[in-house]
Amino acid sequence: MPLPGPRASQIIETDNRFVSPSYTRVYPLVVKQGKGLWVEDVDGNIFLDFTAGIAVCATGHCHPKVVEAIKDQADRLLHMSGTDFYYTPQVNLAQKLASLVPGNGPKKVFFGNSGAEAVEAAFKLARWHTKRELNIAFFGAFHGRTMGALSLTASKTVQKKHYNPLVPGITHVPYAYCYRCAYGAEYPGCGIECVRWIEETLFKTVMPPEEVAAIFIEPIQGEGGYIVPPAEFHQELFRVAKKYGILYVADEVQSGMGRTGTMLAVEHFRINPDVIALAKGIASGMPLGAMIAPAEIMDWEAGSHASTFGGNPLSCRAALATIELLEKRLMANAVVQGERLLSGLKKLQGSLECIGDVRGKGLMAGVEFVKDRQTKKRAGDWRNEIVRKCFQKGFLVLGCGENSVRLCPALTVSGKEIDVGLSILEEVIREVAG
Repeated sequence: MPLPGPRASQIIETDNRFVSPSYTRVYPLVVKQGKGLWVEDVDGNIFLDFTAGIAVCATGHCHPKVVEAIKDQADRLLHMSGTDFYYTPQVNLAQKLASLVPGNGPKKVFFGNSGAEAVEAAFKLARWHTKRELNIAFFGAFHGRTMGALSLTASKTVQKKHYNPLVPGITHVPYAYCYRCAYGAEYPGCGIECVRWIEETLFKTVMPPEEVAAIFIEPIQGEGGYIVPPAEFHQELFRVAKKYGILYVADEVQSGMGRTGTMLAVEHFRINPDVIALAKGIASGMPLGAMIAPAEIMDWEAGSHASTFGGNPLSCRAALATIELLEKRLMANAVVQGERLLSGLKKLQGSLECIGDVRGKGLMAGVEFVKDRQTKKRAGDWRNEIVRKCFQKGFLVLGCGENSVRLCPALTVSGKEIDVGLSILEEVIREVAG
């Protein structure tokens, strides 16, 4: 059946009449239901999903343990607002999250509804705690679409067009970029030069370090291209932050919650951030964001920040069920299947000249497409066509960066599902780019 089918076409037509045109729909998928790694559209077509709702459904679509926890909580309490009252699921989840993040000493958690809200909370806390006004973020970063998070974002101009002026005092710098060889973190061994430039040039010319509140950084850059920097980049940047009393804020919205084979991606780089923002996979599809910091940093007073729905009972119960599944088996599965996925992608790289780079950790994998490996000329048009053709063949993937495809299946993915996905991807790449 040609896609979209008749029922999907009708729904898309209605959507065009009533839903905001600001959403980015890459291909005409109208989902009816999902289970594990598989989704069915309204016309009965079946798709293998390597997007996991943009890395949200960590335990797959409708995992029975998560669904059971939500149904049980729905019979007990839907809402009471943790801003003004107390309830057990929120307290239990805060205690659990505090135990999961690296670093010694007591931690505290602020709950919101999304990744953007977690970043906004971190942004406000950094100003409150340090009494400083300036911040550093990175080109290619995506931190959210609310005005503060958007001000930190530097992914695509369309996200900021007509929204200026944004929050002032933010300076963007290249992510793990080498000023000597002009290569970024996708070419390992470089990135650390970026940190030296920050300390030796930026801090000595236009940005007094004693006025910088925080450095906001994705441990592995997500929308910017699934870029994995060398460990030395994070370690040196963290050293500089500590030297000048600057908070190190790790945006783990996409890379956290077992996605890379560890609970948090920063564990691969052996640093203990001051503040951590979580969302996406934290509650397997339920809306939830969390910002975690040591108690001595989360020192704001009552009324300084709050959220009516943040940390609602249903989302907290879903998150507790998700974490239990991650700890029991799924993080280990992410390591095993992540190795299988990256190995398969590198095998394709060896036989397909259009694949410029393969990178990732666990089940957070990126494939870069180029016109020519020697010049590294980016092939964004090929990437876009590959994403569309994969959909037509029943395989759901998304782009990232200018010319990369991201593969972020649920952590429940099997070896057979990895192989099916790789097979379809190879077929499509050969059709599009030879």
